[in-house]
Amino acid sequence: MSFWEYANPKKFLTTTERVMPFLWLTSGTLVAVGLIWGFFFTPDDYRQGSTVKIIFLHVPAAMTAINCWVMMLVTSLVWIVRRHHVSALAARAAAPIGAVMTVIALITGAIWGQPMWGTWWEWDPRLTSFLILFLFYLGYMALWEAIDNPDTAADLTSVLCLVGSVFALLSRYAVNFWNQGLHQGASLSLDKKENVADAFSNPLYVCLAGFVLLFIALVFYRTGTEIRARRIKALLARERIGA
Repeated sequence: MSFWEYANPKKFLTTTERVMPFLWLTSGTLVAVGLIWGFFFTPDDYRQGSTVKIIFLHVPAAMTAINCWVMMLVTSLVWIVRRHHVSALAARAAAPIGAVMTVIALITGAIWGQPMWGTWWEWDPRLTSFLILFLFYLGYMALWEAIDNPDTAADLTSVLCLVGSVFALLSRYAVNFWNQGLHQGASLSLDKKENVADAFSNPLYVCLAGFVLLFIALVFYRTGTEIRARRIKALLARERIGA
């Protein structure tokens, strides 16, 4: 079986409709367990107190926002190279999800940072690049809506996605590129000295797994909606021509 078979809209819909109940149930369970475990059954940090527990929402949302743009980049490249409409629609479907995750990450980051930094916002390299990434999300969605021809819209948004990927990269690695800035280093690391304590990392891993599956479920659902919407538009256009 070839991976490219799923570029067929009918095949994509049939397959995703079969797995979505599992994704909804599993992701919902993992997110609920991770957040309850993290917020109610982990100790306060010796420096940050209970404020640190927002990590269980902030980190998964931020990672999802960045990885969502990476997924959009991959599907946009597939569209440019292979001209598969499902890939372009998947990128379009993912954009609002990434935008919402970016907003969640920015808000929770401000709530987390205020008692630590004494300010709600700082023009830190990572924060600034993350804000710019959010603006790219808005621009990407606006560009889709502004162009009537779907293939032209897919072409232009794919180019925009390529440009915006720079800021997705900066959002992820800005702390490594620039030493200055208030933002802390990565919460999860292969280096045990930098990685958060097990009491926090274990529920955080559960939250991350839940957010990943939730993102996949949402992308499948919204892509299916985009496919059906395109079919309806095509049918209406044929009816107008026939009339």
